[in-house]
Amino acid sequence: MTFKVPVEGYKGNIVEVVIGKGDRAVTIGGENVLAFNQAFDEGEFPNSPKIALEVWDTEPQNWAPWVLEPYRDVASDPVAWAKRCEELGADFVYFYLLSADPNEKDTPPDQAAELVKRVYEAVNIPLIVYTTGNESKDPAVLAKVAEILSGENLLFGPAIKEDFEPIANAAKEHDHCVVSQAPVDINLQKELDVKLTRILPREKIVLDPLASALGYGVEYCFSVQERTKHVGVMFQDAMMQMPIIANFASEVWKNKEPKEKEELGIAWEEVTAMTYVLAGADILVMRHPEVFKIMREMIS
Repeated sequence: MTFKVPVEGYKGNIVEVVIGKGDRAVTIGGENVLAFNQAFDEGEFPNSPKIALEVWDTEPQNWAPWVLEPYRDVASDPVAWAKRCEELGADFVYFYLLSADPNEKDTPPDQAAELVKRVYEAVNIPLIVYTTGNESKDPAVLAKVAEILSGENLLFGPAIKEDFEPIANAAKEHDHCVVSQAPVDINLQKELDVKLTRILPREKIVLDPLASALGYGVEYCFSVQERTKHVGVMFQDAMMQMPIIANFASEVWKNKEPKEKEELGIAWEEVTAMTYVLAGADILVMRHPEVFKIMREMIS
């Protein structure tokens, strides 16, 4: 007797979000199936998960030497660092505006935005621009970024419940996409998404439910991301049908184990990345080039 794999199709679709414009545009989302289930003809995953490599606007401190080494010659120059990530084959540059935080260098919004523009003009791949989640400073910084690169369709954030309105309005005025970030809680995520969709269409929103590292809460974050994708694909909840970004690189490399030995650090980021791509993440934010290569091969 021949065994036939049971096939279950779903009616919900993750919306497609286009980041960037022209030749540098990248589309994420669009799937109507859970991660890696398309092999069983349950549905389609038209846009494979994409990978962003980190670039910081200030030279990193306290990075493990083996993760800093591939960028050591460019770590003090964000423009050169972004070019390195493009050369490595990244789908996105994830540009982290750490210095804009009032608890860091408190870089003025105009200065931060000018640097984002320089990075943008130096590469031919889309930009994801993140601030630190400071509700008093982030809206001004991201509004200036939105203005100086008006119409270039960046993805920026995070927009959180305390500051989402000015960030979303800046994105709407200047044609950008926004990251909706909630603290590992599907109900809070949906609540924020409802508010954001009063300003922006779903096709301009990417979800960031937060992503912890292996051994430091990954199982809980995996569960929330997987449930988010289930609710969107299986139960057709429109507020859960946006693509997901898994921003875990910093969470991995700040921990004791990855700092102890390079092989351990690579394995730590690799397993964390695999966990989130299996949970249904559409963008992975990564750091070590070797892990980037491993994940590109796995996804392909």
